[in-house]
Amino acid sequence: MLASVTQTVLMRVTLRLTLEAPVDAVWEALHSPAVFRAVSGPVTTADSLEPGGFPQRWSSANHRVRLRLLGIVPMGTQLIRLRDEELDDTTRVVHDEGGPLTGAMRVVRAWHHRMAISPDPAAPDARTQFLDTLELDAGVLTPFAWLGFWGFWRHRGRRLRERAPGWAQQFGRATC
Repeated sequence: MLASVTQTVLMRVTLRLTLEAPVDAVWEALHSPAVFRAVSGPVTTADSLEPGGFPQRWSSANHRVRLRLLGIVPMGTQLIRLRDEELDDTTRVVHDEGGPLTGAMRVVRAWHHRMAISPDPAAPDARTQFLDTLELDAGVLTPFAWLGFWGFWRHRGRRLRERAPGWAQQFGRATC
């Protein structure tokens, strides 16, 4: 009789940024499917699999998307399921507790994506501290998955920085 060995290898990809936008505008941007698609592209493209397509704003409802690498190579489907949390008077966190469902992305067995924001102490009305963390487990393939996500996280970071200055006007000073 052969024993089954299950190995859990949890790795973390982290990105720390200062975004040139007020914290309330960043909060709204993190709940925007349009921002999600803009900062993911062109490396990854996403199409909604839900009736009616993408909502105006992510809610806590489950939302399935089809992902493609460079808009061509199928990567599979992913579930987006957001949960909001307020840690204190200044820090808010968006948790994506969904994860890969099918295709090549399914190699990732455990997934927790957190985006934490707080006002930048140097300019609390104009800039936001952003901490973007992905914890993942893909078994023995975890180091390779981590490397891919590490590169993608850097790409997302550049795209977030580029777009953030327009969010104050786009999303106003909406509150949570």
